[in-house]
Amino acid sequence: MKNKLFAALAGVATLSCYGASPPAGQAEANPVYVYTTYYHCDNATLPKADETFTRLYKPVLNRLIADHTVLSWGWLGHNTGGDWGRAAYIATPGVNAALAATLNVQQQIDRPPPKIQFDQACGSSEDYIWHMLAGNDAHAHRGNAAFSVYYVCDQSREQQADALMKRVFAPMYDRLVAEGKLTSWGWAEHIVGGKYRRLATMTAPTVDALMTAREGIVNAAEHDPLNDVFTSICGSHQDYIWDVKDQGP
Repeated sequence: MKNKLFAALAGVATLSCYGASPPAGQAEANPVYVYTTYYHCDNATLPKADETFTRLYKPVLNRLIADHTVLSWGWLGHNTGGDWGRAAYIATPGVNAALAATLNVQQQIDRPPPKIQFDQACGSSEDYIWHMLAGNDAHAHRGNAAFSVYYVCDQSREQQADALMKRVFAPMYDRLVAEGKLTSWGWAEHIVGGKYRRLATMTAPTVDALMTAREGIVNAAEHDPLNDVFTSICGSHQDYIWDVKDQGP
C-alpha cells in the first residue's frame, strides 16, 4: 500500500515547543529526547508484565519526575500492528539524561522475583532514542489510543522530510489538537536504535476517535503532491496502534 505522510502521521502539543532546527552552533531551546524500549512478549503472561510495571516501575518513574530528572513516561500496550507487545518510554531534556535515567530505573528495579516475572513475560526488547523535532510539549497528557508509524528513510534526504513536516504539515495537526479531534501529535528523528529513522505519532481519547481523525487526514491528502515527495524520501513503514495503558505525570 502506498505510504502516505498524512495517513501515517499519528505523541508527544504545538509546533512552537520544538520549532525548526536551530542554526548551526545555536542550542535548541527545549530539547526532548525519548528513550523507548519495545518489548517482545508472551501474550499468555502479559498480565504479569503489566502488574509488575505498575507495582515496580511506576513508583520509580514518578520519583524521577518529582525530582525533575524525567519530563514524562509511558507504558504502551499492543493493539494492532507488528511484533512488539509492549513499549515503555522516558522523555528527558538530553541524550545523556535519557541514558542515565534508564540506568537509574534498571538499578532500582533489578531485583527478584518481580523482575524475573517481568522478564519471563517480555523476554527480549529493542531500544531506540528519539529526538523530538515537532509536536506537543513532552509534559502534555497523551490520549488513551496512539497511532505510531515507524519509517525507513533515505538518510541523505531526511532533513527534507523534516522540513515538510514542520513547515507545511504541522499546522494541520495543531488545528486537530485545538479542535479536540486529537489529543497530541509528534515527529521524531532517530538518534540510537535499529532500522527505523523517523517516528510519527498521534493520540486521541479512543481508538474510534483516532481512526476517524486519521481517515480525515488521508482524505485531505489524497491528491497533495507534497505527499508524494515525502513518500519518495521515507518509502516504507510499520504501523502500530497502541493502547496508552499508563503515563506520567
